[in-house]
Formats: sequence, C-alpha cells, structure tokens
Amino acid sequence: MKKYLMAGVAGILAGTLISTQFAGPLLAQEAEKTANVYEQLDLFGDVFERIRAQYVEEVDSEDLIEAAIDGMLSSLDPHSSYLSPKDAADMRVQTSGSFGGLGIEVTQEEGFVKVVAPMDGTPADIAGVEAGDFITHVDGQGVLGMTLDETVEMMRGPVGSEIVITVVREGVEEPFDISIIRDTIKLTAVRSRVEGNTIVLRVTTFNDQTYPNLESGLEEGIEELGGIDSVDGIVVDLRNNPGGLLDQAIKVSDAFLNEGEIVSTRGRSSEDSTRVNATPGDLAQGKPIVVLINGGSASASEIVSGALQDHHRAVVVGTKSFGKGSVQTVMPLRSDGAMRLTTARYYTPSGRSIQALGISPDIVVAQPTRQPVDAEAEETPQFRSEADLRGALDNDSLTEDERQKIEEERAAAEEAAKLRDEDFQLAYAIDLLKGLSKIGN
Repeated sequence: MKKYLMAGVAGILAGTLISTQFAGPLLAQEAEKTANVYEQLDLFGDVFERIRAQYVEEVDSEDLIEAAIDGMLSSLDPHSSYLSPKDAADMRVQTSGSFGGLGIEVTQEEGFVKVVAPMDGTPADIAGVEAGDFITHVDGQGVLGMTLDETVEMMRGPVGSEIVITVVREGVEEPFDISIIRDTIKLTAVRSRVEGNTIVLRVTTFNDQTYPNLESGLEEGIEELGGIDSVDGIVVDLRNNPGGLLDQAIKVSDAFLNEGEIVSTRGRSSEDSTRVNATPGDLAQGKPIVVLINGGSASASEIVSGALQDHHRAVVVGTKSFGKGSVQTVMPLRSDGAMRLTTARYYTPSGRSIQALGISPDIVVAQPTRQPVDAEAEETPQFRSEADLRGALDNDSLTEDERQKIEEERAAAEEAAKLRDEDFQLAYAIDLLKGLSKIGN
C-alpha cells in the first residue's frame, strides 16, 4: 500500500516540476493566440464602421451583422447557417409537419442549389422536380454566388403564387424551366398500404409525427391482413426522404431491433459523443424487412437504413443514398434567432461513417426511366395454352376449391406484375419478401 502512495506522490512531484518548467511558454502561446483573436475582432469592427460610414448607400447595422454571422457559419460546411427570427420560427413549424413552400429539401453544391429530394405530394413533386436536380435560376435570376439561405428566401412566397425555377438534370442536354404553384405543405410523415401480403410503409420525412404514424400504420396493415401470420414482410420506403429529427430516426430503427447499437455520434470532444442502443421489442415480430433507398435518401434515412443493414435485420434495396453523415444542433440566439451548427458526425453500428459516401444497398436496383407510351406500338402477342386447344383434356387432379385457389393466386400475381410498370423498385422489394416468406415456410 505504501508503494502505491509513494508512486502517487512521485507522480505529483514530477508533474509539478514539469508544469513549472513549461508553464511559462504555454501561457505565452495562449496569450498570443488570444491577442490575435482580439486583433481580428478589432479588424471586423474597423470594417463594420467603414461600411456604415462610407458605403455608397446607407445600410442597416442589424442586417450587416446578421450577414457577417451567416457568412461565418456558411463558410464552415453546407449545413451550418444563421437563422433569422423568421427562419427559426419557420423551422420550428416545419418539424411539426405543416408549412408553406414548394416542398423540396435542398443543399448547396459547386455554387448551385441541389435538390436532395422533393417531398411526396408537394407542389415540387407534382411539378416534376427530381432528386439530384440543380437549380440555376429562380424566376430568371441566377443563383450562382448566392448563399443557400438567400436562394431559399427567393423561392418563398405567398401560397397560390407561381414560381419558375430553371433546372439542370443529368441525362438532359439543355436546362429547362419548371413552373410551380406555391402551397401550404402538409406532410403525412408515414403513409401505409397493403400490397398483396406485404405492408408498405412510405416514410416521407422524420418529424414529430413519424414514429406514431409508423406504429399505427403497421398495426392497421397487420389487422387488414388478418394477423401477423398472414404478413409476408414489410417494406420501409425511404426513397427521396431528406431526413429530419435524429430522435425520430432512432425510434424508427428501434421499432425493428431488439438489441444492439443504433447509431453513435462523435463530436470534437468526448463529451459531445453519444451512443444509442436499441430496447427490447420488434414491431414487425421478426418478419423480413426490405428498406428502399435512393440518391434522395439522406441524414435520418441513412441512420435507419444503416442500422437495419448492419444488424442484418433488413435487406437494403435501391441505389446509393445521398451521404449526409453530419449532425446539426440548433442553438437559440438573442432576438429569437438561432444558429444551425454542425457539431458531430454520426456512425452506423459497425463504426462506418457515411459522410460523402452514402449507404450502399445490398441489392442495387435502379428505377428505369419511364418511357412515353407509343399508341401505335404493336401489342404483345398473346400465346395460346393447352386449355385453349379444341378437345383438350380436363385436369382431373384438382377439386373445385383447389382450382379456384390457383386462379386467385394467378390473378394476384398478375396484379403484382402491373406494379412493376408503375414502380419497379417497390415491385422488386415485394417480390423479394414474397420469396423470403416462401423459404421461411
């Protein structure tokens, strides 16, 4: 015991000597850094006063300071920004699920505004805006050189008013205009439906309504199919979902996991790092899951797909996701404004960061480009079967009930085949779940 005490004392003495020897230079360096910061702040004050006194037109001091703060934040990364009191109020409304606008999630890339994803059923979606589109002009005015917030402000306007955006799209040679009528955006976070024996959960955003909507939608689907035993599986459709609230992404992941890590965030210091684990309970009761993603799936969508993929709880189908692997914290400021600051990166359970890389699907399935219908195209030839031949023998091995069941299964298969023309990726996911169900039985 005395040896340990002596070692401790020696360590303290050694530490005291080292501190004494190096405290001087370290303090001097820190003092120099502080002096440099104050010099730069003096420089800012000098520039600010010169603008106020000598700019060709009188400027508003508050606007100047807000612009300086926004410039400081936006220089860090595409997702850090200053929120004016009005912008901060709009953001609070958006996370509750109802707001006015076009219905697109955007980011900035190479000076232009890039569409992360149009939201289902919104004016932008109806008008034909697609994930990956670059917006170069708004009502004829170029956006190159503008900040993201300035461009977003240009796209805002009264409900019912028209806006024309000029879009550059991969695969289309020339830029083209899209006319959109602004409207109040009312988002249903999760829409559920039954396709055959599969429950499809279309998750459009992660707001306060997401987990409650998902839970109730899943319950309704199970009830419609007559119980969990009749369910082949579940499709969680995260395509063109730009993300949203981190806590909702965690709840949705936890809904299908019994244990294990969901996501970890790592900030600048260890105090800013967190690790979130799943709690017991699987709403799907072990049924197979397919998660659909594409280039418009970002942020919270990537947390969910990454967690379920790493735990082998779901098969991820589609195309590579957007790759937004950073966490933004909204910090209230004076005068009811706020700052959105990137404070951490997030990692999937296996420890991989998807920042700028995205989630790679287990099975790559691209959505085919919809071709225009040619009215003069020849119809697919209809082949005759044995049953169509004159005098064909009857099948004597089936009862009438068995024959009826076969016909019903054939009709269901033909109905499912129609979905491939409307949504090939979703049809693929449903077919996959049907096959997994057959194997399981």
